[in-house]
Amino acid sequence: MAEKSNENFQIQKLFNVKDKVALITGGGSGIGLMAAQALAVNGSKVYITGRTKEKLDRVAEIYNKNIPGQIIPIVADITDKASIDELVKNISSKESSLDILINNAGISTGSQDTEQEDPHKLRRSLFEDDAADIQAWDDTFRTNVTQLFFTTTAFLPLIQKSTEKHRGWSGTVINISSISGIVKVSQHHFAYNASKAAAIHLTKMLAHEITSSSLRIRVNNIAPGVFPSEMTAKQSDEAQKSSLPKEQYEGKVPAARPGKEEDMASAILFATTNQYLNGQTVVVDGGYVLAAGSL
Repeated sequence: MAEKSNENFQIQKLFNVKDKVALITGGGSGIGLMAAQALAVNGSKVYITGRTKEKLDRVAEIYNKNIPGQIIPIVADITDKASIDELVKNISSKESSLDILINNAGISTGSQDTEQEDPHKLRRSLFEDDAADIQAWDDTFRTNVTQLFFTTTAFLPLIQKSTEKHRGWSGTVINISSISGIVKVSQHHFAYNASKAAAIHLTKMLAHEITSSSLRIRVNNIAPGVFPSEMTAKQSDEAQKSSLPKEQYEGKVPAARPGKEEDMASAILFATTNQYLNGQTVVVDGGYVLAAGSL
């Protein structure tokens, strides 16, 4: 009896994602790619979506080698409701259930100068300049918030089938938000931070309403701090990877560095497999929120 109990604490059982089916939006680079590798390397079949076919195909070509799982690219635009519906039909035609949905796709807006003591200059920066554009706000919320709702709700039947299919497992949704939705500073981009705060609250509402509907689907979000991505580094290399200089964050982050791929991978595996986690925000930020202060 004791030996059987000990077996339950083995790493491969605690964080087992073997033979699971996952879908990751924005899986062609940055945190989405980190998540795709974390799952595929440990035996999951991972569908990645994005709008750029070349980027997705490159990921599949590079990272499918010598792994027990598989990364499969599918072009889709998750800011368009019809495209989301087609994505559901596509996955449903191939899989009997969806075990893991990671809503990762997101965009940022231009930088705004908030450090102005003159009200006219502050108005110019926040109201008149190019970054202060209503369409930019709309696009940011459409990508960072609205798509989380529609992608999640569109896949609910397929995710619920995962719960019904696997004993002791509940289908799971992970939204990638940001510590920018937690801290009280704007970080020079109001729309982005406001959208990430909305994404965090949307996660809680979805978790509550889905549970209230007697569906056994877990909905959580991971709020990353600074991680290398096309958004933070403004570029990626031929392997779809980005990098950030460690020195730039020594005084900004208590960990004195940006996040590593392994930091995000372990967070993804934890949020994916922990069956007692629901409606929560997992902050992975090297202590950034501690230094910056939260809302």
